[in-house]
Amino acid sequence: MGKNVVKVRIALGRSIHENAAACYEDAKRAREKAEGVRAAMGETRSKMAAAEKKRKAVRVARKREWFEEFHWSFTNSGRLILAGKTAQQNDRLAKMMEDGDLFFHADIRGAAATVLRGGKGADAPEKGEAAAIAASYSKAWGRRMASIDVYAVGRGQLSKHAVGGFVGAGGFAITGEREWFRNTGLVLAVGVEGNGRVSAGAENSGWLKKKVLVVPGKMEKKEAAERIAQELGVPAAEVVPCLPSGKTSVIKRG
Repeated sequence: MGKNVVKVRIALGRSIHENAAACYEDAKRAREKAEGVRAAMGETRSKMAAAEKKRKAVRVARKREWFEEFHWSFTNSGRLILAGKTAQQNDRLAKMMEDGDLFFHADIRGAAATVLRGGKGADAPEKGEAAAIAASYSKAWGRRMASIDVYAVGRGQLSKHAVGGFVGAGGFAITGEREWFRNTGLVLAVGVEGNGRVSAGAENSGWLKKKVLVVPGKMEKKEAAERIAQELGVPAAEVVPCLPSGKTSVIKRG
């Protein structure tokens, strides 16, 4: 018997035409069933793809490090950089400083107190990375400035008391010589580091495994966060805290 022979059931009590009509109806029902199966399979694949996409977007709950309440970053040599989100956090960071730390501040009224842990032993590139954080988390971002001067001082040069009275929350009186970082660019790299945390660093932050570069721009914070989150494959809620106050533009993938 040939391989392409198809077996067909016939009713002996029916005519040839009746058997043919019955075979036709059977074939029609089989085709409709096959189409239904294909449609169901397509729908299942779509649901599986959507579920997989949602699964990837969900971050596994993890223990937060103490420094994550602040803006935080690292230099490429692994030194921790912290920047205050509020005037109260600025005061706390100043009080937390150790003798070997450096305090950075953009030369503008309204900027984050930025601390480079162990900064007195840092090299020029590391200090430049901390200066970039201080520049970006300042009102210079909201004013869409391209760059701003930043200075650094040691712990002993900070005081809450100035000539004429007490300095308010988040403000500091500075004594002694300052180390200046002129024309520091307002550019941040927002990305994902090795432990899966989302953070922002200087433009050349190699410790961020996947990143995009942002500058002062035209997108509202929420819109920019959603755009960045899509690029990085993370929830937008994890990007929002990393962005400076003011509008932002995404300039390229890192």
